[in-house]
Amino acid sequence: MGARGERRDDEVEQGTVVTPSAEFPPLDPAERAALGRIGERWRPPHADGALPVDPTLGRSGRRPAPSRLGRLAPFDLFTVAQPDELVATEPASVPASRWGRARTRLRRVVLGPPLSSAAVLYERMRKLIALPVLSSDLLSSVAYGPEAMLTVLVLAGSAALGLALPLAVGLVVLMVAVGASYRQTIQAYPHGAGSYVVAGDNLGALAGLAAAAGLMVDYVLTVAVSVAAGVHAVTSALPGLAPATVPLGLLVIAVLFAGNLRGVRSAGNLFVLPTYAFLVAVLAVLLVGYARTAGRGFAPVPPPAVPATEGLGLLLVLRAFSSGAVSMTGIEAVSNAVPAFRPTEWRNARTTLGWMVALLVLLFAGLTLLIRLDGLVPVPGETLLSQLGRVTFPTGPWYALLQVATTLILLLAANTAFNGFPRLLFFMARAGHAPRRFLHMGDRLAFGNGMAALAATAALVFTVFGGHTEALIPLYAVGVFLAFTLSQTGMVVHWRRRRGPGWRRKLLFNAVGATLSGLVLLTAAGSKFTEGAWVVVLAVPLLVLLFRRIHRHYATLHRALALHPPAPPAPPAPPAPSAPPAPSAPPAPPAPSAPPAPSAPPAPPGPAGSAEGEELPQEVRHLVVVPVARLNRASLRALAYAASLGQPTLAVHLAPEDAEADRFREQWRAWGDHLRLETIVSPYRAVIGPLAHYLEALHTSRPELTLTVIVPEVVLRRPWHRPLHSRAEQRLRAALRALPGVVVTSVPVHIAE
Repeated sequence: MGARGERRDDEVEQGTVVTPSAEFPPLDPAERAALGRIGERWRPPHADGALPVDPTLGRSGRRPAPSRLGRLAPFDLFTVAQPDELVATEPASVPASRWGRARTRLRRVVLGPPLSSAAVLYERMRKLIALPVLSSDLLSSVAYGPEAMLTVLVLAGSAALGLALPLAVGLVVLMVAVGASYRQTIQAYPHGAGSYVVAGDNLGALAGLAAAAGLMVDYVLTVAVSVAAGVHAVTSALPGLAPATVPLGLLVIAVLFAGNLRGVRSAGNLFVLPTYAFLVAVLAVLLVGYARTAGRGFAPVPPPAVPATEGLGLLLVLRAFSSGAVSMTGIEAVSNAVPAFRPTEWRNARTTLGWMVALLVLLFAGLTLLIRLDGLVPVPGETLLSQLGRVTFPTGPWYALLQVATTLILLLAANTAFNGFPRLLFFMARAGHAPRRFLHMGDRLAFGNGMAALAATAALVFTVFGGHTEALIPLYAVGVFLAFTLSQTGMVVHWRRRRGPGWRRKLLFNAVGATLSGLVLLTAAGSKFTEGAWVVVLAVPLLVLLFRRIHRHYATLHRALALHPPAPPAPPAPPAPSAPPAPSAPPAPPAPSAPPAPSAPPAPPGPAGSAEGEELPQEVRHLVVVPVARLNRASLRALAYAASLGQPTLAVHLAPEDAEADRFREQWRAWGDHLRLETIVSPYRAVIGPLAHYLEALHTSRPELTLTVIVPEVVLRRPWHRPLHSRAEQRLRAALRALPGVVVTSVPVHIAE
């Protein structure tokens, strides 16, 4: 255990493991030094540090009764690990209500039991699991990639189909170049980095954000297109389900979301079989198909005559090339998921990516050539892969097995996006370009918030486009090839800067990948702009603007909350020199000593002397304000709590008219007039607004004061009782939240019913 723990600490220190601690970044050296200087001047109100309760929860020898928060007693939820540390023995208590217990059990059944943070090292993938998890999108694209290319070529007639093989060769070169480039990216960034990190490091933050925006659009479209294609395969076999296309697609997205919430290993075990089944099925089609064509000497079958609807030109060829390039979507997923591999992470990731690219080239090139040899052309109502399956397996159950495997892989191809999208958001959130909630790991050590964002966005896109694959395909290639181009260009700059061994060869690989990716990007954006690519062209800059606004907010927040050394206290004023008495005068009687001149108060470190800048307890000056609507048990308890703090206390009552104000003052005097009361008459019967303005005026007159507003609050056990009350305390809390230097706390009174 000791060696294992040391290894884990080393890996976490080196940054090779994504852990839950990423949500809590450490202080930088300057803040650490400032913290020490603040601590030197800290004077706690209780110097002895004595507490009225044992913080280690020492047991009294008897088992306490179960609490209302759960069936487990509070003492049983913690163990003492060391003198100043408790360890929670359970992830959460079991809710006391029947509905809460049922919901907890359902969550455990769907997602599995929660995993400890220490399990992050072992919740990782071996290569045989990583291959189907990360390649389902890449490999499934061969089911529609060759068809997308041929669908464009056939617009120029049957004669143009002869260009399919030269274009396929060009696409294979592109696949190998981009795959080799990403293998080099994994080696150069062994801690995990996709286009966002590579482009940001080498081309600047703006390029990194553009790459991230392109990838995010691609991941969302991957889910929408994959689910749409899978549902279309189902409705083609069962036409009666066609009206339920959208509900079926949303159900598939929900299943994928829940499956990936179970964690990396569980999701891998869940989705491994369909990917391998599809791989075996397509390889069987290739083996049997080529064996059959070998019997006729590999003589191609003439395709059926198709009339031309467009002229054959360079633009159409480039459109066909960019349409076939959709087969490469998902190739970047491995570089983002390097920390999810077992050690040695980067080496296993490179090996897995090599397998993925080799399989992609084999399947894409093999299917394209076999389709050409069999003389097949795209037709409405049936995919080319289905036609090829019918020709290859005219009898027996094999065609049905191929269709089932194809349907499953298309439905589960979105699984790659559920791995890549949350990890991309993790890297962005760590740099402050995305909300920090995306750093959080859920019960199963999965980035559940990122998965939820992906599922919700993809479900929206799928619903808006009605689940039609042909409407989504034109949006597909622009975002991913924008990321490819920026990533490979960034690697060119990386090798020029580093100039390590073999840097020229590596630079050449990345330069070829960048050039070809850029060509596909420009072609796809130009040729498909009016078909829907304009949505992506518009979405990318809008997302970049959003990311920059988020980063600016976090930068402002960091500057506001960063620790600064306190200003040194001003030295006391020197005593005034006393004049010597006159020689002839008798000695004067000693005068009473005057009080020493007060020293100048230290300058508050906040803006304009605001109380929010005070970091030392001796600098905080209080005024406690208690809003009182009527004198009952709740308000008297709030007044008692305020007076027990030993600070200046003011009670405030708002009355709708003078008569009610007089009645309340009479009740106040009957109570004993123990505290200063200020009455505000609100003739328009508003309560929250006048009280908030009054407190703001108090703070404006003395900005160095910390106003602590103590609100009595009635706590109701039954949710259906809440509409029976005005909940004025919550409205007041919301109104005062925007005021600086104001602390709002509540004194609860629980109602048993």
